[in-house]
Amino acid sequence: MSLFKKKTRVGDRPVPTHIAIVMDGNGRWAKKRGLPRTAGHKVGAEAFRTIANYAKSIGLKYLSVYTFSTENWKRSEEEVNAIMELLEKYLRELIRDMDKNRVRFCFFGDLSRLSPQLQEEARIAAKESEKYAGVQVNFCLNYGGRAEIIRAAKQFAQDCADGKCKPEELTEERFSDLMYSAGVPDPELVIRPGGELRTSNFLLWQSAYAEYYFTDVLWPDFGPKELEKAIAAYNGRNRRFGGAK
Repeated sequence: MSLFKKKTRVGDRPVPTHIAIVMDGNGRWAKKRGLPRTAGHKVGAEAFRTIANYAKSIGLKYLSVYTFSTENWKRSEEEVNAIMELLEKYLRELIRDMDKNRVRFCFFGDLSRLSPQLQEEARIAAKESEKYAGVQVNFCLNYGGRAEIIRAAKQFAQDCADGKCKPEELTEERFSDLMYSAGVPDPELVIRPGGELRTSNFLLWQSAYAEYYFTDVLWPDFGPKELEKAIAAYNGRNRRFGGAK
């Protein structure tokens, strides 16, 4: 099955350049239906497929999704293994359909804790898709916002120790270049399905001035209409970046 399909119509309303999504609510979706949490993750993976398909069709340039956080390792071994198996399955499909989809893939996070097979599939997906100029999907995998900031701080400190730079030369721009997201514009819109009202350690540095959209809709039920609602809410806001009206 192809991940992305050609758009049949072109909308005339503005679309953000970069949208980030916390894909939350898979387990609760399954529980409400008397199903194991793993079933929720399977349906959630299909929801991602649909949203990624639609995001490309409306001209989105960057889509970042919170795939697996550094805190998710606290979940049961059964659930973690099921998530990892799903990730492997979908990465294999992405690689298989790459020439058809023509989408760039990038991975934010510490992949060293993942299985060698999953690391290799992520490497192949990122490397082989560099040639495509379409939408870029950023998978935040074994990712944590605080860990990313600490990683960048350590790198800058090491660069100073190696004589490559001086502490007083640190700027926001230079620090941003040490993030996993180096070269990617900050998200304008962060969407949080699932009814929770927190950032969950997601893109803390990058989302400093993002607009947040919260909804009670659980991720497996989050489709194109819900994405349109989020974009409409974003377009209705006055983004002042600390300035006056």
